[in-house]
Amino acid sequence: MKKLTILLLLFISITSFSQKITSDELLDKAIQFHDPNGNWPTFKGTLFVTMEIPEKSSRKSKIDINLPQEYFSVKAVRDTITTEYTIDKGISSFSFNGNKNPSEEIKKKFNLNPERAKMYKNYYTFLFGLPMKLKDKGTIIHQKVETKTFKGKKYLVLKATYSKEVGKDTWYFYFDPTTYAMEVYQFFKETKDSGEYILLSDLKTINGVKMPKTRAWYYNKDNGYLGTDILSSQK
Repeated sequence: MKKLTILLLLFISITSFSQKITSDELLDKAIQFHDPNGNWPTFKGTLFVTMEIPEKSSRKSKIDINLPQEYFSVKAVRDTITTEYTIDKGISSFSFNGNKNPSEEIKKKFNLNPERAKMYKNYYTFLFGLPMKLKDKGTIIHQKVETKTFKGKKYLVLKATYSKEVGKDTWYFYFDPTTYAMEVYQFFKETKDSGEYILLSDLKTINGVKMPKTRAWYYNKDNGYLGTDILSSQK
């Protein structure tokens, strides 16, 4: 009975708090947790990510991000294949196994093109820059802070949609109600049961920014496991 009473009080406390806190306040508290000194806008760093995928060999990526210099590169190695994409002040380049001028056949087979380079830049800076990236232009944070239970834990949840120039997906960001650490995010596409959810665990501080060390990806539809990203700041 005592345990039940404590759980009930905790539920009431969290529910009451979610009704009081605004979406802007929650986002600010989450950013204060992950980037307490405001380092993300001037972030410069090299990240190493190992992507573990079921029944496939791991992919190891070296990612360089220099926001002040508008520079991004990702070099990925899987088995005998090495691809590299770079964007330097808006100018894209790529290489295949060190060759900066691969054949048209190779470029088509491995998606070596400026659009792919831009996609990787947006993808990695978005994921590593969360929740700070939720302040970006074109992001629409919905006013209501929801309380949701996910995998047995209660969270304060922000819903984000985007202007048509930015994207069509609907995202939900799950924050610990006590620390405001971001522990889950989830996105849905236009069709029902689409999209994925990502479980975040552990934290690694890189250049003053607390980033999830592990990201485990699952389908929303059937909880099917996709793979896990493991972050480090060195090889």
